[in-house]
Amino acid sequence: MAPCVFCAIVAGEAPAAVVFETDEVIAFLDVRPVSEGHTLVVPKRHAGRLADLPADDGTRMFALGHRLARAAQEGGLRADGANLVLNDGRAAFQTVDHVHLHVIPRFAGDRRALLGRFLRRRPRTSDGAAALLREALPD
Repeated sequence: MAPCVFCAIVAGEAPAAVVFETDEVIAFLDVRPVSEGHTLVVPKRHAGRLADLPADDGTRMFALGHRLARAAQEGGLRADGANLVLNDGRAAFQTVDHVHLHVIPRFAGDRRALLGRFLRRRPRTSDGAAALLREALPD
């Protein structure tokens, strides 16, 4: 089995633009975002699929996703909405075998551009969105 990149990020062995972290979950910017501030929320305990994920880790993951969606809308990113997406399994487009929640800030009129970005995802060019999200995270 190939090493898990998310486990490497959790262990501090791989770089990431960390937005928020607790003892149980970590949130960091997606390396190939579909919008500015596209963040992944990852339980620190490895679980490949939802069926493997302890309920308490799922609760913490979705609670942080909720806070990040609010931060994207109420803070400096000024998003107009957010998609919270969890792809479970290869058939559902899961590309990393570690459960993770995508928090994708959405902006008015971005529908066409967003669809194109899903098809041609590019590497992140700035970590500035991480600072904006951190500053706006509600308690």
